[in-house]
Amino acid sequence: MGVSCMEKRDMANSRNVWQKVFAGTWLGEARSVRETKDKGYICTGYTVSERRTDFDIKVVKLDASGNLVWEKTFGGEFHERSYSVQQTSDGGYVVAGYTMSFGAGGRDVYVLKLDANGNTLWERTFGGSGDDVAHSIQQTSDGGYIVGGYTESFGTSGKNIYVLKLDADGKRVWERTFKGTGDDMAHSVQQTSDGGYILAGRTRSLDTGHKEACVIKLDAKGDLVWQSTFSGTGDSIAFCVQETTDGGYIVAGVADSVGVGSSISVLKLNASGQLQWQKTYGGNTDNEAYSVQQTRDGGYIVAGYSGSLGFGAEVSAYVLKLNADGQVEWERILVGGGNDVARCVQQTSDGGYVVAGYTGVIGVYDFAYIVKMDAYGETDPYPLE
Repeated sequence: MGVSCMEKRDMANSRNVWQKVFAGTWLGEARSVRETKDKGYICTGYTVSERRTDFDIKVVKLDASGNLVWEKTFGGEFHERSYSVQQTSDGGYVVAGYTMSFGAGGRDVYVLKLDANGNTLWERTFGGSGDDVAHSIQQTSDGGYIVGGYTESFGTSGKNIYVLKLDADGKRVWERTFKGTGDDMAHSVQQTSDGGYILAGRTRSLDTGHKEACVIKLDAKGDLVWQSTFSGTGDSIAFCVQETTDGGYIVAGVADSVGVGSSISVLKLNASGQLQWQKTYGGNTDNEAYSVQQTRDGGYIVAGYSGSLGFGAEVSAYVLKLNADGQVEWERILVGGGNDVARCVQQTSDGGYVVAGYTGVIGVYDFAYIVKMDAYGETDPYPLE
């Protein structure tokens, strides 16, 4: 006897797995997701504004089953985008990205502090006459915040890696810029166990003209401890870095090979930034990883997209589970049928995973999605309404 769709849904719900596609309500991209203290989820990204002429910041709170608790949009006359969100120690949230409606002109770093219900407690802008963008934010052990991104207003000409240390009220404590020979930026920042900071991003090689993945270690005052760069025959970019339990670091991004395509690149570094191992994943088309986290079993979970797998789509949202040595334990394609990208993945308290990204399956716009998976990467095939 067959199993009905309703019975399949009930079986999936018993494992707390689900998919939620924001069809018609979030025309844009989900870029960051985190589990919250109540076992729900906070997610941010950006959405087409009601005027359909620009983008606004979007923040949504879901319960443990993927049901909407509240949603907020933030923006002005021009473009705003957010790339990073975290629940703070007071039960509220901090969001970072950029604004073109407020600040000094062009794009300015934009940091929003929200209460537990998504109401604004304060907002801060940082920047000058050029473009200044925050890609990553984390609350620090002193109750303040560390922000990473890039600036064209400070440092030397072009894009500079930009790091801001803020106090608990969002006021600037210090800022640092780092520059190689070309356009540089940070995509990820995290406080480390020694009170310093680790950044991942890109720099440009003067010798080859290619982008190189870079990882930068700072001390607690923001001064440089070491910098490591990694390159191949084409462009390489590090999109995410996390400290590992052995005091080293796991890094995920992309490595291009000239004339072949791009591969997902995962690097394991020791505490001094020296390479312990590097693995690449994907075929001879476009593949990128945007998010990596060490899992409780000592392995790693990676999310991005693959042009080598899927169902005829140009690219498919792709999640990889690796063991401690970088060997693939399982891999999953999510959403399916359109041009889909996974931008963020986090292990959840039940041993599963939550993934945020966007899909082009429904029409001309991208639609944000959030997927809850079990420990083996399985999810409910029937999206929540």
